[in-house]
Amino acid sequence: MTTGPGGLGEPTERVPIRWVLAFSLATVGTFVGWYGPLQILLAKQADAFSPGSKEAVLAVAAGIGALFSMLANPIWGALSDRTASRFGRRIPWVAVGTLGGVAGLLLMAAAQDAVGMIAGWCLVQTALNAPFAALSAAIPDQVPQQQRGTAGGYFGVAQTIGIMAGTGLAVAGGGIVGGYLACAVFVLLAPVPYVLLRRDRVLPAELRPPWSRRAFFAGFWLDPTHHRDFAWAWLTRFLINLSNSITLLYLLFYLQDAVGLPDPGGGVLVLTVIDAVTVLISVMVAGIWSDRIANRRAFVAWSGVIMAIAGFLLAGWQTWTGAVVAALVLGIGFGAYTSVDFALITQVLPEALDRGKDLGVINIANALPQVLAPVVAAPVVAHLGGYPVLYTAASVIALLGGVLVYRVKSVR
Repeated sequence: MTTGPGGLGEPTERVPIRWVLAFSLATVGTFVGWYGPLQILLAKQADAFSPGSKEAVLAVAAGIGALFSMLANPIWGALSDRTASRFGRRIPWVAVGTLGGVAGLLLMAAAQDAVGMIAGWCLVQTALNAPFAALSAAIPDQVPQQQRGTAGGYFGVAQTIGIMAGTGLAVAGGGIVGGYLACAVFVLLAPVPYVLLRRDRVLPAELRPPWSRRAFFAGFWLDPTHHRDFAWAWLTRFLINLSNSITLLYLLFYLQDAVGLPDPGGGVLVLTVIDAVTVLISVMVAGIWSDRIANRRAFVAWSGVIMAIAGFLLAGWQTWTGAVVAALVLGIGFGAYTSVDFALITQVLPEALDRGKDLGVINIANALPQVLAPVVAAPVVAHLGGYPVLYTAASVIALLGGVLVYRVKSVR
């Protein structure tokens, strides 16, 4: 890779396969910690603690946790940018955040009421954003631009495997406590090979900016008039993720109340596996393909269209068969989006020295939809037309995100 100032210039050498595997396993661990609760355990706890208002409790838990996630990610990213450890800029935050995430999962396992559940979830969301921010920044740190579609592919594959594994561990745990413990053990062990590999960029102490609290927090604002492509890329990601968050938030209750499935928890697991398999295929195919033809925007646009089709299926075909078909379609669309959009975003980052912080700002577009999705979904399901209206709205939002990617001009 290039050395550049302090070794922080654009990389030129391919990363070794051992790094790819260790990086991917660490990413899987982070997503197990998030999606075991999100897919199964939070909904089960909400039902156990407040069966008469489970939707509202789940909405509050998901929304508050996502707010913590939204605030934590750019801060962890900015701190990793400034870290002059001999272990590198990113690895220390992978280790520290993982330990905090495990502590949060154990707190959720021990929760006796909704307050304890929400407190644990906020700790999980806050802590696991440290490894996620560090791992996200490791790709532009170490992978050449012409291979970032492929890198986005294996990053997306790892996330998908994490979602699937988290859901499976939550079910295999045999109950709420067992599910949390199973997820916690996996989260703890998964990043160990990546940490021990110690392949990271070291920031020379002389390049670390002097500490100023005002300058640190002011750095999170990137003027959209000066960084137009960055701003449009952010908005595109926000809309696509808002659509996806709305689609997934009430999936357990959709299968239980609209479809009438006898085992909605098992149904969520089946749909998650179906979605994961299609994501695993499309995420790599789209990432490699976009590298070869050097066209990112078309893939993002078509991803929005395909995701919209999945939402329309859920809105108008409220059967188990319809849910299965929608899961297949959603996996194709979101898989292609995940790899290619990440590659696109790494090409519009303003400064190499601030990659962690800038990707953290981008990742607000992942977390903010989780805050807003409950705000949008809860009243729609309860008072404004139910699931047909909810999933139609998700489709419209996905289409809008697909169209607006063409406002990004510096990336084809």
